[in-house]
Parts: sequence; C-alpha cells; structure tokens
Amino acid sequence: MTSKRSGGRILVDNLVAQGCDRIFHVPGESFLAVLDALHDTPEIDLVTCRQEGGAAFMACADGALTGRPGVCFVTRGPGATNGSIGVHVAMQDSIPMLYFIGDVDRSMRDREGFQEVDFAAMFGPLAKLALRIDDARRIPEYVARAWNVAISGRPGPVVIALPEDMLCDVAEATDRPKLEPHSAALDPADFTDLADMLRTAERPVAIIGGAGWDIATGAAFGDFARRWGIPVAGAFRRQDAVPNALPVWAGNLGYGPNPKLVERIKAADLILTLGARLGEATTDGYTLITPDHPGQVLIHVHPDANELNRVYRADMAIPADVFDFAAMLTGLDAPEQPHPGGAEAHAEWREWSTPRAREGVTLDLGPCVAAMRERLSADDTILCNGAGNYSGWWHRYWHYGAYGTQLAPTAGAMGYGVPAAVAAALRKPEKTVVAVAGDGDFLMNGQELATAVQHGANLLVILIDNGGYGTIRMHQEREYPARLSGTQLHNPDFAALARAFGGWAETVERTDAFAPALDRALAQTGLRLLHCKTDIEVITAATTIEAIRNRGRNGTSVQDPQQE
Repeated sequence: MTSKRSGGRILVDNLVAQGCDRIFHVPGESFLAVLDALHDTPEIDLVTCRQEGGAAFMACADGALTGRPGVCFVTRGPGATNGSIGVHVAMQDSIPMLYFIGDVDRSMRDREGFQEVDFAAMFGPLAKLALRIDDARRIPEYVARAWNVAISGRPGPVVIALPEDMLCDVAEATDRPKLEPHSAALDPADFTDLADMLRTAERPVAIIGGAGWDIATGAAFGDFARRWGIPVAGAFRRQDAVPNALPVWAGNLGYGPNPKLVERIKAADLILTLGARLGEATTDGYTLITPDHPGQVLIHVHPDANELNRVYRADMAIPADVFDFAAMLTGLDAPEQPHPGGAEAHAEWREWSTPRAREGVTLDLGPCVAAMRERLSADDTILCNGAGNYSGWWHRYWHYGAYGTQLAPTAGAMGYGVPAAVAAALRKPEKTVVAVAGDGDFLMNGQELATAVQHGANLLVILIDNGGYGTIRMHQEREYPARLSGTQLHNPDFAALARAFGGWAETVERTDAFAPALDRALAQTGLRLLHCKTDIEVITAATTIEAIRNRGRNGTSVQDPQQE
C-alpha cells in the first residue's frame, strides 16, 4: 500500500505487514504517535508493562516462543537504559527482537537535550544492529531491514531509534511485503564426510540447542540421534532442545552438570555441535571442551558463518539452518546396531535427575520438583526462571518437553522469570506456565505481576525465599569463608504481596506441605504464588554452605549429598 500517513501510522502498518501481533511497552511521550496508531489497530495486542526491563524480557521470551521478533517499545534515556538488559539477553540467547526507542526531536539532537542518549553508540556493542530512522518515508525500508536482520543467520535484537517529530510527520510511503528468513544451501559433500566420521567414531556425543532452534528441529534431530544411539546433551539452558524422554537424552551442560556426563564429554572422540555456540557456561569456562580440543573431532554446525572457527577450531565447520541440517541427518542410513552410549547416558541422566530426600532439611526442593513432575505434563508446561542457585533444582530434576517448554536466559540475567512467564501465558494460554524465582531474583521484576493481572495472564509463581543473594553468598563463602558482607536480604511477606496484586497465594515452610499447596494452586486460575521459605544453608541441590565454607578453608572437595 502507498498512501500519505503519519510516521506512527506507517510504522504500525509495516509491523502488521511483517507479522507482528503483539507489542510490549512502557508508554512514553516520545512515541505517542505510535500509541495513537495502535488505538486503531486490532491486529496488534498492546501489553502495557510496569518497567522497561520487564517489557524487554517479555519481548525476548515472546521471540523465543514464536521464532518471530518479539517487539518492545520504550521511551528515550531512562526507558531505553532500563530495557537494555533485555537487549543483552536477546543477543546472548540468539533470540529475534525489535527494540524501538522513542527519541528526541531531530532539531534537538547532539545538544544533550532532555533524556538524550547516543543510541547507536550505546547499543552497538549489545545488539546485532542499531538503526535510526530520520525520514518517515523510509520507515517501511527500515522495518523490513530490521525484521530481516533479526531473524536471519544467528537471530538477535535490532534497536531502532525513532525521533519524536519524525513519527508525527505526514509522508507518502510504500509498505514492504512480509519477509521470510533465508539460509545457506547445504553442500551434499559435507554429509558424505560427516557420515564417514560418524560411522568410524567410537564415542560420539552431540551438544545441541541454540540459534534458530524449533520443535521441528528437535524432532528431526531426536529421530537421527535415537537411530544412531548418539548421546545428546543440551547446551546451557537449552534443555528443551529435544524432549527429555528421548531414550538417548544425556542431560544438560552448564552449572552443576552430572559428573558422569562431564566425563563422557571429556572421553568423546567426536563431538557434533548443532546450534550451540559452545559458550563459557556450556563448556565450564572453555575447559570441558577446549578451543583446540586435542584428540577430539569437532563438527560445528551453526546458522551464522561468523560463529564458526571464531573461538573453537572446527574439524568440520558447516554454516547451515539448524532445521535443514537436522532434516538432512534423518536421511543418513543408520548403523545396524546403534551406539550403546546413548542408552547408557540416558540411564545415567535418569539416575541423576531422580531426587532423594536430604536428611534434616525442612523444605527440601528436590521432592518439591518431584511433586510437580507427578502433577504437570512436561510437554504442556512452560517453565520460566531467571538467575540464581534455586534454578539448579529444576535444571537437574525437572524433565523438559519439546522446544518451547523452557524459558531461561543463557546470559544469566536476574529478574527474567516472571516477565517471561507473563509473555508465555499470553502467547500460549493452553499451556501451564510456571515461573520459578528466587527472592532476590523476584524483586528485580516482581512488579510485572500487575501486568499479569491487568492482561488476564494465567500463571503460577514458585518463589524460593532463602533470605539472601544465594549464588553470591556461595561464591563469598568459597573465597572469604564465614565473612558475610552484602549478601543478606530482609524480605517482605511475598504471599501477602501477591494477594495485593490480586492473585491467590500461600506460604510453604515444610516439604510435606508443598504438594497439597501445589494442588490448591493448580485448582485456581489467574495469578497464583507459592512462597517457599528455605534455609540458605542448603545452597544447591548438590552441596551446603558449610561444605563450601570448609572447602574454602582447606581446599577439600565438596561431596554431592545425592551421590553419597
């Protein structure tokens, strides 16, 4: 369509043309022309949030679930800087996102006007691309470009600055049609060499999940790995890359992995990596698999050619769309007898992921996760969490379903879980959406409970309250035993807080009280919260503060009480 419209109207029309159906925002005077256009745009659901960080996290989570750019609007200066955390997460998580910033008038630029920031300089290192639109006639061009960059290659966030006066200009512009992602063609020769490598490998392992992943990719790769008997490990917080019921699923890498999986990775003679960047968390600081990996063959497949051989020397580097590659793998003739390692690794994971009660623990989170597994379907539940030691219980003991059942930032950002759960509940109302949050983590973006209630989101929050910044306390005890400083918290009554927002809530202080409280929560609708009070001494699923403190004092290893 070509017609004369305001810049705000042109922008909204072109977002609709590209497939945008939801926008997360905190309103600002700098993009009132966009809000006015949205008033007459029923195709887009406008979600009003309470803080820009929460809005950006929601857009990030929405992009993860849809494969389309999650869209966020914020105002200049404080609004843009508040939401920058979501841009950083979208980049490190390889999630498509459009982050629009209402900016100062063009006539005010470079005068350090009210709330003025050089957004290209600020977001250039954080985002995949940072743009500025100064001419309303070119809005369709910029929106199409931003959308294409966000979804192509390694997906990521694109930041677009919108001068306030430009959005009010009336101009004639031609809308751009919807764009589809493109990918590099696969070379059949790669698969001939790959098949030979796989057939001769004695201890192959696959590490999967990451850029461009979706349900279809997981299904195709799972079929291949099952027929070949190849153990499949998920990269850090990519545990839903394939359903964990897959008989060759070996568990997750990252913080606190199964020691048997760690040994399996170290002993592998061939590592097939699909979608994952092999970042710091997945590789334990680039030590589990070293950049030069002597004695191991590395086949690295990633949709962005710039990621290949960037950190890791690949014996075979294949730039390819992850689904296209996984689909091609299904066409390889499997060996008559699959590798035994897949079934062995799966049995080891099942043992590792089965919680056993810990003596003397009043509220033991392991059995709590087991109670959740008894009541909730892995494929019909979306589990959302931010950063903190509390998440380790779910990473270890929860069994994830197919892709889209885990929303957790690989960037390790606190405050992600609640906003992600709001976005998930709005995008997937047919699913059970659970946010798991620590006390410090929750209060980073707990105000988005108001957004959940305002927009009718149906979600459950499980809040783990140990009265401290637990992860930092753990490191503090290791480096400076028994010298507490700055990590203790005095918390509110979180159940009362949830009720104040209009939700249903209960407080849980004993293991045997969790399952009945969970049943009551699941019988409700809307916002529900379980305030679980735990002892910070039980700092992870694997160890205690006392054990870490003793290790810091004398250098002894920490025993896993679940393995004793």
